[in-house]
Amino acid sequence: MESIKHNFKFKNLSLPQNEKLKDKSKELRKAGVLSEVLFWKRVNKKQLLGLDIDRQKIIGNYIVDFYVKQLGLVIEIDGSSHNDKYEYDLKRIEYLESLGLNIVRIDDLDVKKNLESVVQYIEKYIIENYTC
Repeated sequence: MESIKHNFKFKNLSLPQNEKLKDKSKELRKAGVLSEVLFWKRVNKKQLLGLDIDRQKIIGNYIVDFYVKQLGLVIEIDGSSHNDKYEYDLKRIEYLESLGLNIVRIDDLDVKKNLESVVQYIEKYIIENYTC
């Protein structure tokens, strides 16, 4: 894969963080939901457009699956844990967006069945929305 330099519009956001969620965040990282582990192995160590990505990041009273600090971008992988949580998810999204964050939601099965297409989709989203 050819390395291409991009000039991204970086955000410098200072986000609230509920320190009481640190242990829960660590537990989620250790639990290793399959789709999240697959995605993480593919994008960590700056493999996604050279960007640094955090896993199980605490933002306010929520823990997001993945967070690209430089862009203020949340990447959520929606699996069965999101079933029947429409109101909760809506409130959570509204809160994150109120902080100036963008959210990309990916279906768990898409990650498991076609990881490269998911990564390409996210790369395209980032290039279209964050490139100077």
